[in-house]
Amino acid sequence: MRIVSLAGGIGGARFLRGLRAAAPDAEITVIGNTGDDITLFGLRVCPDLDTVMYTLGGGINPEQGWGRDGESHVVKAELAAYGVEPQWFGLGDKDFATHIVRTQMLGAGYPLSAVTEALSARWNPGVRLIPMTDDRAETHVVIEDDRGRRAIHFQEWWVRLRASVPARQIILVGAEDAKPAPGVIEAIRDADVVVLPPSNPVVSIGTILQIPGIRDALHEKVVVGVSPIIGGAPVRGMADACLTAIGVETSAQAVLELYGSRLVDGWLVAEQDAGVALDGVRVQARPLLMTDLDATTDLARAALELAR
Repeated sequence: MRIVSLAGGIGGARFLRGLRAAAPDAEITVIGNTGDDITLFGLRVCPDLDTVMYTLGGGINPEQGWGRDGESHVVKAELAAYGVEPQWFGLGDKDFATHIVRTQMLGAGYPLSAVTEALSARWNPGVRLIPMTDDRAETHVVIEDDRGRRAIHFQEWWVRLRASVPARQIILVGAEDAKPAPGVIEAIRDADVVVLPPSNPVVSIGTILQIPGIRDALHEKVVVGVSPIIGGAPVRGMADACLTAIGVETSAQAVLELYGSRLVDGWLVAEQDAGVALDGVRVQARPLLMTDLDATTDLARAALELAR
């Protein structure tokens, strides 16, 4: 079986652990969100790609779901002592090594897809991880506060402000000119099934779908999605703030309608959302909380069974 999964950060990475366990003999290709990417301290940081890589490779901090396990922050403290900004984004000492290697390779002319392949070789994640694009496409957020109306990088809104200032608009800068990374369209074309994990529908899955050509390729495939919303609230994170910014209600029904029946053929919802329905989409209710690997594997197996 050939499976393609679109994935954002923590939720997507955790779901992929279950998917790998549910289909141990499958060829799994993960198309990772790069809209969250940012340059900090002269280094190119790809949070979602790294979260997938670390999670599947056994190097993730299991409590917080991002960053390295057993991490220290000596360099961060030294940068703060020099007054270097931004101090609100915490990179660990181990994590710095990944960003240094990535930045060096990019500076040498390697595309992000080749860099990601090289970094993944160390971690042996058991999947093929491809960025959605080799081109620079960053998510920015338009806010309005006491400084007026302005655009800031998504990470500043998400990490520093904790999405506490309402977003007026969320924009993927550079999307119109971006092209899918090598292997993305081919993987979708050859896939038996495409799975949308319970990642943020606006700034993770939604971002990947904005890269020209990806959504059209998915229209030809069987696509099954897992709702990131349970009982009107996000499973984790601040997906509700993102949905509000684009005028969409925080519900499993609204997210399904956002994706649409042209994209999604099957939709898994929590048992309390069993009334969700959309013409042309088969909806099933299942326990969605990924409390441990067994529960996550059961969820992934349900998604594959729904696809079949």
